[in-house]
Amino acid sequence: MEQDIQSVKRELTKLRKEIRHHNDRYYNEDNPEISDYEYDQLMLRLKSLEKQYPELITKNSPTQMVGGRAMRTAGVLVKHDVPMLSLADVFSKEEIYAFVEELQQALKDPEFVVEEKIDGLSMALRYRDGKLERAITRGDGIVQGEDVTANARVIDDVRQELPDPLPYFEIRGEVYMEKAAFDRVNERQELLCLKPFANPRNCAAGTLRQLDSRITKERHLSMFVFNLQTAEGRTFSTHTEAYDYMHAQGIKTIHGYRVCRTADEVWQAIEAIGESRGDLAYDIDGAVVKLNSLKDREKLGATSKVPRWAIAYKYPPEEKETVIRKIELSVGRTGRITPTAVFDPIRLCGTSVERATLHNQDFIDSLDVRIGDTVRVYKSGEIIPKIKEVVKSKRPAGTEPFKIGDTCPVCGAPAVRMEDTADIRCQNPNCPAQLENHLLNFVGRTAMDIKGFGEAAIHGLIEQGYLKNIADIYHLKERRDALIESGLIGKEKNTDKLLAAIEASKQNDPARLVTGFGIPGIGRAAARELMRTFHSIPALMQASEEQILAVRDMGGISAKAITRFFADEENQREIADMAKEGVKMEADAQAAGDEKLAGKTFVITGTLPNLGRKECAALIESHGGRVTGSVSKKTDYLVAGEAAGSKLQKAQELGVEVIDEEALRNLLTL
Repeated sequence: MEQDIQSVKRELTKLRKEIRHHNDRYYNEDNPEISDYEYDQLMLRLKSLEKQYPELITKNSPTQMVGGRAMRTAGVLVKHDVPMLSLADVFSKEEIYAFVEELQQALKDPEFVVEEKIDGLSMALRYRDGKLERAITRGDGIVQGEDVTANARVIDDVRQELPDPLPYFEIRGEVYMEKAAFDRVNERQELLCLKPFANPRNCAAGTLRQLDSRITKERHLSMFVFNLQTAEGRTFSTHTEAYDYMHAQGIKTIHGYRVCRTADEVWQAIEAIGESRGDLAYDIDGAVVKLNSLKDREKLGATSKVPRWAIAYKYPPEEKETVIRKIELSVGRTGRITPTAVFDPIRLCGTSVERATLHNQDFIDSLDVRIGDTVRVYKSGEIIPKIKEVVKSKRPAGTEPFKIGDTCPVCGAPAVRMEDTADIRCQNPNCPAQLENHLLNFVGRTAMDIKGFGEAAIHGLIEQGYLKNIADIYHLKERRDALIESGLIGKEKNTDKLLAAIEASKQNDPARLVTGFGIPGIGRAAARELMRTFHSIPALMQASEEQILAVRDMGGISAKAITRFFADEENQREIADMAKEGVKMEADAQAAGDEKLAGKTFVITGTLPNLGRKECAALIESHGGRVTGSVSKKTDYLVAGEAAGSKLQKAQELGVEVIDEEALRNLLTL
């Protein structure tokens, strides 16, 4: 028996450690490693063991705590007026019926409200005398959360002022990102050679914690309010009465909720939400069942972690078999070729599905996917269709392994597999599938920064034949009259303004030009290092792979991508064209002392007294230093200001030297 208990203790320790790790990845790093379903299975196992051995429950067990800890990323920590608890999860019809029946026995004729459980980040809004005073994340759920007021103010769904100026009014909702907004953000990430976000929830959470509210505004977050936390100056008897009041105040609440009296009605409402989730513009990760009566809620109270008057139902993963009829190849914004399986339509999670990405050749090979195969398809997170496996017992005779091939399906140019990756990319930068986004990258803030050159203008100029490559941008001045007449950019004033911005961009540092080329894996930091080493575009064009590999932090894949780019005759022609038009190809001679920080890597966090983060980065880079976004063993200094977050903790753990703005300036005067 003792041995059995020891085995249970070991499993409990392992489970708790694993769940804490995944909690941290989900709540604090916004970068989960496993699916919600896999996490739920871990938690269910932990709950099951603790139910069998209650004497082994510890105060710091994940079952006794709300998910995340409060971070100092977006702002100062704020105490909760009302706890922001999580919900108990259930996974079966039987558990829903048991919950409803238990409350029916404890209360007189209870009403239940069933509504969507939005997959986002919880946030409370505090209004004083009708004006938004503060916005707070859940944090640890009990004691404190992060102040994210500046970011909340740029979310369109957040009301800044209410018509009815109650002395105090606190509400809670979910900040989320619609699928279309998420797609736009990831397209932009890809253009800037940045890592794409895994899903809308991660993107929304990371965005809400941004220190720069302009980024938050650009990413178009949304918010649904789902609960009244507390109010002064007015009383409410039910949840739906509070919703009606919020609607009158212009507050956006969860829509399509249903009021139910029986377990059957509750289950029907849950099923209805499940059937509609595929048609929603946003992700949901379940349905919430809660008591309508606020008095009854108060009577039932809560445990240390969850309210007793509400529960969350998680929809089970759904999978079905279908037959692949063809595999389509598409070319993305960076030239990456993506295969997509097209199969007989099936219905999953309430919506019709007939396509699923096959990612790359390695994925196809690992499953041995072939045209004509029967495959088992499921929805990851109930949203994204994925192929789980091939049912090989149903494979028809004569099928052939599928290969992406070595030519671009759009323009016919060579397609090459990038070394040490699974990506196969079209090598023609002027491939029609890539051109628009190649141009967007070129004119963007991190590259040539040509202000006023938006997506609509680029799209129209391509369609009308004005732009066939990036060099054509510098010939637009020759077609000024035609541009004004067409109105593609606007009237005379706007057209001249854009042409002036194009002319001014010719004097940009060549590192911006290298960034604008859109060479795979070469972002702003890498471009600066290349120019710091080679000093001019012509010198970089002549550099060998070995010479490029000698540049700080340059790897073999990047070196090959650079030499391949400059070996292309079309790229050479465009660069010569831009040079002829006066685009700067040689870096300015560096002043004495500019290399005081050469070879040093910096990370910046928190709010500095005098410098913005971009200004601080520019100061470091102008003296030869390098700025990165995350702390590692290779980091030499962490420049920390007020409200420094997890980067400060990591720097301390790794022994990285932490300095403030004054110490940074002292380094420059040594």
